[in-house]
Amino acid sequence: MNLIIDLQYFATINLYEISNKFLHIVFEQCEYYQKTSFRNRCQIAGADGVINLSIPLEKGRDQKTLMKDVRIADTLPWQAQHWKTIVSCYNRSPWFEHYRDDLEGLYKTRYDFLVDWNLACFEWTVKVLRMPVQVSLTKEYRKVYAPGEGEDWRNKFLPKNREMDGPRYRQVFEERTGFISGLSILDLLFCEGRNASGHLRREAAAD
Repeated sequence: MNLIIDLQYFATINLYEISNKFLHIVFEQCEYYQKTSFRNRCQIAGADGVINLSIPLEKGRDQKTLMKDVRIADTLPWQAQHWKTIVSCYNRSPWFEHYRDDLEGLYKTRYDFLVDWNLACFEWTVKVLRMPVQVSLTKEYRKVYAPGEGEDWRNKFLPKNREMDGPRYRQVFEERTGFISGLSILDLLFCEGRNASGHLRREAAAD
């Protein structure tokens, strides 16, 4: 069975949890870009709560452009800024040093299109999680898929409903902020490392 879903920037833990149930993921790239989503935004935890990391886009957030054609604006050093924020938030986490060099290399690689960057983020993550999943991109937009073609989870994971159920684990600033659910997969990786895959599998099996 296929999972059909939107392609996000270091997506939420919940997306990776549901992905554990599928061997093939089809990312939607033929839809129109949608603002107020995780397509160009991810959320991590800082000392004062949730921090949004947003990628600047050519034509801005209100553009009517197919997702596959959305270009990243190169007028701001967003990758350097995002990486600096990630280091500041997680340099004391148990597993940050384990992933640091590899992930820093990703943030030093230029990408022109949002789809290419998001796909690189996903591929890096499934590599370190050792998830045996195949990935493809849509060739055309389809509003509805037949039941036998796959499960359609497009637009299920949005910032407005970020606080969904998910694995509980020890977060860096939990004593100060309380546990924050539905963050980027980076939060789980930096806090749990090799145990992250087990957390995701257990949650997927429990659903």
